[in-house]
Amino acid sequence: MLTFIGLGLYDERSITVEGQEALRDADRAYAEFYTSKLIGTTVADLESTHDVDIEVRDRAGVEQHPDDILERAETEDVAFLTAGDTMISTTHVDLRLRAHERGIETRVIHGITAQTATSSLTGLQNYRFGKATTLPFPYAHGADGLPASVTNTIDDNREDGLHTVVYLDIKVGHERADEDEYMTADIGAELLAEEYPDLVGVVVARAGSPDPLVEAGTMSDLSTREFGDPLHLLVVPGECHLLEADAVVALAGADRSTLDVV
Repeated sequence: MLTFIGLGLYDERSITVEGQEALRDADRAYAEFYTSKLIGTTVADLESTHDVDIEVRDRAGVEQHPDDILERAETEDVAFLTAGDTMISTTHVDLRLRAHERGIETRVIHGITAQTATSSLTGLQNYRFGKATTLPFPYAHGADGLPASVTNTIDDNREDGLHTVVYLDIKVGHERADEDEYMTADIGAELLAEEYPDLVGVVVARAGSPDPLVEAGTMSDLSTREFGDPLHLLVVPGECHLLEADAVVALAGADRSTLDVV
């Protein structure tokens, strides 16, 4: 059995009760934190809290060389852990399909995701979000200006009146970084301001923690602020229902005149 378990958004307590029970019952536990990370805890704290040993794998160890994980899962109960939900953004469908090809039973135990937490914290309705995008560090994509994957997503969603989640880049073990690097919302807004200086954005910082932060402003304005510890993301509101506009003003300090209210 190979069980994919989402750990939630912040610390060792963010996992669901169902996920905790499955993790404690597992014979072995593997994890990856290169797609996202629980900022409020450590691997040691996860192990201590849930009474398990966790082997952390890098990208190559999960995506290119997962055979030992799959071999264990043929005869043992194996847990595979990620932050958030293992099949949303930090998706590991490929690993699950490899397990199915070997005849290994799989199970998914969901965790809270940044997408749903963002809707809850901002008051923007979940069904009014369009396609999400990730804003990479400039050195990671090598192109001049913003990547087309970012601008096309924002432009297409705005044309359809939809909100856009802009995930901010994370680099774990990258050769250009001396340590793990997390793009902050001010840097993300500064990059977006090159193309969209007057576009309204909403910063969501530390979703799932005891002290989440939600602040709105133009990209030029947000680029001059500080938002504290990671993880951060940005939301570009599309057309706002009256209730959504009320929420973004009340919860994020948005200037109502800058919102597209329908």
